[in-house]
Amino acid sequence: MADIKYYDVILKPVITEKSMAGMGEKKYTFLVHTEANKSQIKEAVEKMFEGAKVKKVNTINMDGKNKRRGMVVGKTSKTKKAIVWLTEDSKDIELYPGL
Repeated sequence: MADIKYYDVILKPVITEKSMAGMGEKKYTFLVHTEANKSQIKEAVEKMFEGAKVKKVNTINMDGKNKRRGMVVGKTSKTKKAIVWLTEDSKDIELYPGL
């Protein structure tokens, strides 16, 4: 297993209608490194976003999709999503400042 630093764990936020609705409940969704575990994700969120205190982390491993181009069949790479729940006294995470 590779040595993953906290700044390599979170790749990008997931911006969908469902994930944006969850932000009101202090629930944030991120695309994370495939080998990151829950404790590494918790540490990365608390270090990257000042004032954020993580209550729990749920992870989802997603297989790559089957893609076809003519006769050639292949697969996209697998990904991992993390749903991060913040505590009630935690500061909100501003993904886009000013929104």
